[in-house]
Amino acid sequence: MSDPLLKETLAAKDVAAYLKRHPHFLGDYPELAAQLTLPREHGSVASLAVYQSQQLREKNAELEQRLAELVAIAAENERLMQRVHELNVAVLRAATPAIAARSVVTRLGEDFHIEHVHLLLFGNAYGLPPAEWLAVEPRGRAGMPEFSDFLANHEPVTGRLSAERLYRLFGEQAPQVQSAAVTPLGELGLFALGSTSADHFQPGSGTLFLKMIAATLTAALQRSRDIA
Repeated sequence: MSDPLLKETLAAKDVAAYLKRHPHFLGDYPELAAQLTLPREHGSVASLAVYQSQQLREKNAELEQRLAELVAIAAENERLMQRVHELNVAVLRAATPAIAARSVVTRLGEDFHIEHVHLLLFGNAYGLPPAEWLAVEPRGRAGMPEFSDFLANHEPVTGRLSAERLYRLFGEQAPQVQSAAVTPLGELGLFALGSTSADHFQPGSGTLFLKMIAATLTAALQRSRDIA
């Protein structure tokens, strides 16, 4: 025996499909449109024109909200680009790699509100004086087994890192870091940013600005190496 409810469901789908293929159907049968009960979140409306008008207003409101969100994102990206530009100019004006590196660390803290900025260089310090934000791994990549997969990909990583990785990057400040962004400095080392907020750096976050800053810093360090 067939299920009457199944038949009714299939029939309703057939009617809906037919109306989609013939959007002017109700124009040919206005008396049918007058008898339809149209759904609303809070009750029902009797007029198809009113229903369509309300639907359009709601859709326009959604589009306007989305547009406002996109405009806000664009404005924030413009501000970030301006800060990155100013940082790059400061690095280019630096007379020495030490001044360039210090400019990056200082501006990231002041302009980007990054609490922890660290450089971990491979082999030597490339003329940089000792600083709390600087560490050197004499063995280079071989001394960084915790980052072997990361170094092989040559791409930044963002989000929450393991305690072992955090300690290698931030030393005694590691317990304060709840999220981080790390990018390679070519073959010279690692550049790490840390935040006390677990939501500041999230997996999958855009890394364009981070790459731009890292490229400028890498160029300054390479200049020091070439001069030496």
